[in-house]
Amino acid sequence: MHLIKDENGNVVSHGHGEQQSCPHSHGHEHCGHHGENCDHQGDCRQETVALLAYMVQHNEQHAAELDQLADNLEKMDIFDAARTIRDGVADFQKANMRFSLALTQVKEQIKEA
Repeated sequence: MHLIKDENGNVVSHGHGEQQSCPHSHGHEHCGHHGENCDHQGDCRQETVALLAYMVQHNEQHAAELDQLADNLEKMDIFDAARTIRDGVADFQKANMRFSLALTQVKEQIKEA
């Protein structure tokens, strides 16, 4: 189970007590309810920032895992697949930069509110 924490390290609930499992093998118990509406504006803001920050970090971990997978494929002389994975990782990282920018924008907007 992944715990979502705010910038101060406090655990932030998400999913309002529901736990659903994902088909991933590494335990994404939080899947399936990211888009739910929040009941309270402040809670929603805190949850949104924490979840988006978590997702950016989590995506970075996945990119590193995929990069390691490409390394392993190269060691097995499976170069075409390794190159394809590295291309995908580059695309993934570009998308994650957009998510990181969105996180910055959300934080700035919340400060102004």
